[in-house]
Amino acid sequence: MTKKLESKQLAVTFAVWCALLMVALWLLANVGLYVSAAEQMMKWHMFFDLSPAGLIGGVIEAMVMSVVLVYTFVFVYNWLGKSLK
Repeated sequence: MTKKLESKQLAVTFAVWCALLMVALWLLANVGLYVSAAEQMMKWHMFFDLSPAGLIGGVIEAMVMSVVLVYTFVFVYNWLGKSLK
């Protein structure tokens, strides 16, 4: 028996966590810590940079990506759980 997941709440939760982690990495990289991790994040995210505008762009991009991915995953999970009963 699988429990149905709430897609909107889970997607928003992941989006908030991604935004907070992006802000934390940006702050740490701007004081000289985890600079190599920030450089990798700049490679993975098109709009992320160590400038304030790069922070806003990176946060928005991370939130959008996480909402789409988590919402899709939960939709497939619930669909498979319903169809396999």
